[in-house]
Amino acid sequence: MKVLIARLNHETNTFSPVPTPLSAFGDHGPDYGADAYKANKGAVTAMGAFIDLAESWGAEIVTPLSATAYPSGPVDAQAYRSMCQCIVDAAPGCDALMLDLHGAMVVRDTDDGEGDLLERLRTACPGVPIAVSLDLHGNVTQKMIDHADIITGFKTYPHTDMYESGELAGRILWRMLQTGRKPALAWRQLPLMTHTLKSSTQAPAMRAAVDRAIELERQDGIYAVTVMAGFALADIPAPCLSVLAVARDQESAQSAADALARQIWDSREGFVYVSPSLRDSVSRAKAMAEIAGAQEGCGNPDGPVLLLDHSDNCMSGGTCDTMDVLQEALAQGLRDIAVGPLCDPEAVDAMFKAGEGATITLPLGNKRPLTSLGITKTPPVLAGTVRRLGDGEYVISGPTYRGMKCGMGRTALFAVDGAEIVVTEKTHEPWDLGVFTCVGVDPASRSYVLLKSRMYCRPVFFPIARGYVECDSQGVTSSNYDLFPFRKVVRPVYPLDRDARPPAMPARAAE
Repeated sequence: MKVLIARLNHETNTFSPVPTPLSAFGDHGPDYGADAYKANKGAVTAMGAFIDLAESWGAEIVTPLSATAYPSGPVDAQAYRSMCQCIVDAAPGCDALMLDLHGAMVVRDTDDGEGDLLERLRTACPGVPIAVSLDLHGNVTQKMIDHADIITGFKTYPHTDMYESGELAGRILWRMLQTGRKPALAWRQLPLMTHTLKSSTQAPAMRAAVDRAIELERQDGIYAVTVMAGFALADIPAPCLSVLAVARDQESAQSAADALARQIWDSREGFVYVSPSLRDSVSRAKAMAEIAGAQEGCGNPDGPVLLLDHSDNCMSGGTCDTMDVLQEALAQGLRDIAVGPLCDPEAVDAMFKAGEGATITLPLGNKRPLTSLGITKTPPVLAGTVRRLGDGEYVISGPTYRGMKCGMGRTALFAVDGAEIVVTEKTHEPWDLGVFTCVGVDPASRSYVLLKSRMYCRPVFFPIARGYVECDSQGVTSSNYDLFPFRKVVRPVYPLDRDARPPAMPARAAE
């Protein structure tokens, strides 16, 4: 048996000014062939699970591509075509296709990156089984449903079950190959644009939905049920929540998808995040620092208060350079703040030229205009000391991508009145304490830690913190949908339109 296994991941924020060329898909572009295999063998990715399963089957494995990029603006059209062509060219002659995709890829010339790829593969390989694992934030389309046989998705956010999602899809595929019986794939999409902060599997409505999905999977003949929260920061027709079900027959699959969709719609308000003002959020952080004890979910009563700048989160397409939260924090008198990472290649270059120990005055941050939102910010001019210079490399110790080596590009620690700022050449998610320790900062010893993050920082930073505050300012990953000029989204849709209603669903057989 010959099996094609490939990975192509990108979550596209169509409002982001951060470009997505071919070189963005990896440290130096995508991995191909043997390098794609090496990048995923033993990794906690869906592709890693696919490889392990295929090897256990004794299959010949073809790995044409492994390409994943940080969320950013629409993918360059030529880059997309070349990566897709690489997969399509390798597919003929294979007995099964296993794809590790994101589900929310938008390309400069198409809104449905995954659907178009699956359509091409189906045309090139008619009748060949196609199994897909998606990110929980995928925007599912009819084209994906039409051209895949099996689709599963993550059940955790932060994502710690990428491998398990791939393993589930692969095991269903194996059953299909062994029995010759194609499973049924059902889909129910709701007119619901969720807020990413409410798609956390610690949020009550999302937790209840995932728990129900797991419960449904225990029913005889139902193989997989997935809540796809969607990614609303994409101006496409339906950046909306979906429910997917894979089952022995179509009636069981659709009944399971509909039952869960009804539950989600009834609790739709639980998927909406209402942001307090930035001023109020920072005031709350200041008060929290003066209260003894740790907030629920945090582990150190003597640790820092975390300020989570989710309006400029690079893992949703943020520029990683807005200064609003730091400026508000300093204006309110917060001091002893560790900040990071802030992406400003020009400032990094100036600090490397000045050298460690130098006193320097420079404009910092706010350099990428947020054109799609009609916002241009002015870089504040700050005076400070270059405390440390480094290569910005560290290894993740937390549960998401544990053991992966990360690089932020050249990195400088810039000390200003009230704060020490980790300034990097590349946008970077604070996956780990290594963001700070690689330049000699112990974040646990600070009064406040300002992170350009929404969710992925939590497994490693919450244990050292006494509490956290979510801070929403004017950035391309804001939770304030009023900032975004949606033009393609089909209306009515909740919560943009409070009168939105889903299409009628049949009787509640699965309940």
